[in-house]
Amino acid sequence: MRAPFDGTIIALQDTGHAVGMKSGDGVELLIHVGIDTVGLNGKGFTPRVKTGDTVVKGQELLEFSLETIHAAGLASTVAVTVPNAAQFQSVKTAEPGTADNNTVIITLE
Repeated sequence: MRAPFDGTIIALQDTGHAVGMKSGDGVELLIHVGIDTVGLNGKGFTPRVKTGDTVVKGQELLEFSLETIHAAGLASTVAVTVPNAAQFQSVKTAEPGTADNNTVIITLE
């Protein structure tokens, strides 16, 4: 998983399944890999950053194994949320589906 924008890592779960970021203009983003993946206790997750790191768009944040997630019978859905969405006039999200590093999934105004 790669950074969607330049920013700072403001949270990283010990198990590596979720990371929080904040952009220079104040956008907070929480990225959570999989459903109930906290129960894997880090198995299949390799963080590439730590809390407090400054990152650039496209930089690798964490590696995860779809095989490990699926072998545990868990969904590999990646949830992306904006915890401080109330600070913006408008939050528009793309329809659920497959995305790559160039897919716009959230637009804030």
